Amino acid sequence: MLIDCEQCAMRDTSACDDCVVTCLLGDGPVEVSDTQMDAIEVLAENGLVPKLRLVPTERRVS
Repeated sequence: MLIDCEQCAMRDTSACDDCVVTCLLGDGPVEVSDTQMDAIEVLAENGLVPKLRLVPTERRVS
């Protein structure tokens, strides 16, 4: 999974303050494997890190 903050509809909102990407990974883009995503989800479900707040924007076709 490619997490790219530039492509997130929530960029520069309060959601960034409580997003695992901002907390642990910086501001992207970051390539996260399925195994890593599973681990992040387990950590988030147990309150150890914030949840992923990524809301992808629609890509523009030119």
